Amino acid sequence: MATNIGMMDGAYFVGRSEILAWINSTLQLHLNKVEEACSGAVHCQLMDAAHPGIVPMHKVNFDAKNEYEMIQNYKVLQDVFNKLKITKHIEVSKLVKGRPLDNLEFMQWMKRYCDSINGCTNYNALERREACKGGKEASKRAAQSQPSAKGTTASQRAHSSHNANARRNDVPPSGSSTNHAVKASRPSSSGGPAPPAYAEEITELKLSVDSLEKERDFYFGKLRDIEILCQTPEIQHLSVVGAIQKILYATDDDATVVAQAQAMLSAPSKEADPSSPIAEPLSPIAEVSDEKARSENQKRKTINNFDVDAAAMATLSPRQRVSDASDVHCSGSPLMTC
Repeated sequence: MATNIGMMDGAYFVGRSEILAWINSTLQLHLNKVEEACSGAVHCQLMDAAHPGIVPMHKVNFDAKNEYEMIQNYKVLQDVFNKLKITKHIEVSKLVKGRPLDNLEFMQWMKRYCDSINGCTNYNALERREACKGGKEASKRAAQSQPSAKGTTASQRAHSSHNANARRNDVPPSGSSTNHAVKASRPSSSGGPAPPAYAEEITELKLSVDSLEKERDFYFGKLRDIEILCQTPEIQHLSVVGAIQKILYATDDDATVVAQAQAMLSAPSKEADPSSPIAEPLSPIAEVSDEKARSENQKRKTINNFDVDAAAMATLSPRQRVSDASDVHCSGSPLMTC
């Protein structure tokens, strides 16, 4: 059961014409645009067709025109989703505004869901819609629009066949008159509204452009998040971050960029590992500081020895002083001569 599908799923590539044909055939309606279903009533009845009896159709309003009336329909739809444990998020604020792209995407998801459960079969849409507010009027409008459309098509066909017969009967006597008749039969290309086929194609192209822009913004946001993460001070010195930035900031479509990034990962790191037992070499400033500290300690020891010797000489007798001096002479001190 498809409750959550990705943006790149095939369901989101179903065209507007196919969606409209599916809605009209399932619910016996005559919608010309997908955004005409923005009130939420069509979505509720589609869920009723997929799960007969689960939707309280007496709460559905097919005559909803204001946003607060449409929101009530979406509340009914959300209650149905909760009963079926469907986790699909409904963008009510966007759907009620009648935006073509948002309504198309949600209706594409509805079609995918109904197809995944093999629903909407043997469903009496007219009978179920009678219980809704404005349901009978919606059914009448659909019934009136269908014969008028058929009548218009039939009249166009009859008119075209009549013109064809008239052209066959009026055979021109010369080639110049034939060219003139052909030119007259062709519609004028300057001025006038665009044919319905071109208008439908323009709408399809607009929807395609909107979809591509949305997809572009989605992936650009992902790349921006990666860039911000790579600029974190704790990890920006790592080689893997450098490789990612190498690919991220490549200005041209060069296949060697990936190879260069892989080479950065395989190369040994220039920075020392903090957990390594090998100590980093001291800088010249640190070596001078250590040498100066050692010389100061030696001076302090020498001064302390002199102080101890002076105190001892003050307490000794003259005989002991001579004895100590002879010991110093025997030891080869440069201060005493033989």
